[in-house]
Amino acid sequence: MGKQQDVGGPDRHSGSDTTTGDSADARLALAQDPATPQMTLFELASDPSAVVRKAVAARADAPAQALRPLTRDYDRQVREAVARNPSASVGNLLRLVKDDDRWVRWAVAGNPACDESVRRVMSEASDKELRGLLAETRELEPELAARLIDDVSPEVRERLATHTHDPDVITALMADRTARVRKGVARNPRTTAEQRSALAQDPVVDVRAALVRSVELAEADLEHLVDDRSVQVRLAMATSEFTPPHIRQALGRDPDAMVADAARDFRPASGSSPVVRAPRIGHRRSGTGPGRSDGTTR
Repeated sequence: MGKQQDVGGPDRHSGSDTTTGDSADARLALAQDPATPQMTLFELASDPSAVVRKAVAARADAPAQALRPLTRDYDRQVREAVARNPSASVGNLLRLVKDDDRWVRWAVAGNPACDESVRRVMSEASDKELRGLLAETRELEPELAARLIDDVSPEVRERLATHTHDPDVITALMADRTARVRKGVARNPRTTAEQRSALAQDPVVDVRAALVRSVELAEADLEHLVDDRSVQVRLAMATSEFTPPHIRQALGRDPDAMVADAARDFRPASGSSPVVRAPRIGHRRSGTGPGRSDGTTR
């Protein structure tokens, strides 16, 4: 990264400001002030305090020339702030999407300024999580979606299956031989009635269970699944928000006591039915510390 020196701190990746005193506070206030002239932002972009540089990096009105050196900043949080900045140039994003630190790369995926050229680099990355974030992009170019259909990672294909809006992609992933990918299709609310009927016949229990939890089904499919050989599937129906009252009533007479009790005790809007999650845009999991700057991929 760059050769800027942070004053006084042993942890060069912590993002904490080790410059103390009124001067540092004044510079931070200046970096955050909307009225600060752009020429001053240029100067603050090379400030010895990482906190001040991060404040400049996060400004949507910061000039691209001021942000560019911050894409090479040794402090990960400064680079991540640029990666999240909606005013970051495509050139800066192309640099950051190849960053050694995973959190910086993942932040690029959620940037609204991310365009096809950046997404193309993401599709070719060795970082599985970065490709997974790309797979969750709503408006994904057909060429890139086609590449992800054949991704080596079942997780990436599953995330594509769950989130894609492209009918051709859904059709292709319906035939995937990996059950978790078809499970992703089963959770996708954009499947057709015919596709849902096919998934209701899937030989893998997890696929059928995901289907009944996630989408509305035709009466013929419901009547078939209410007698499914798997307790897991029938239990999923008993606790699904999508199960109509007459089917739940039938499940209340299920020979398995757990299924019957779940159907009789079900209350709408109980939170028992999973929902499709929004795309994960490179946010840290709960409990993740601030400091890791290894380039670990998942």
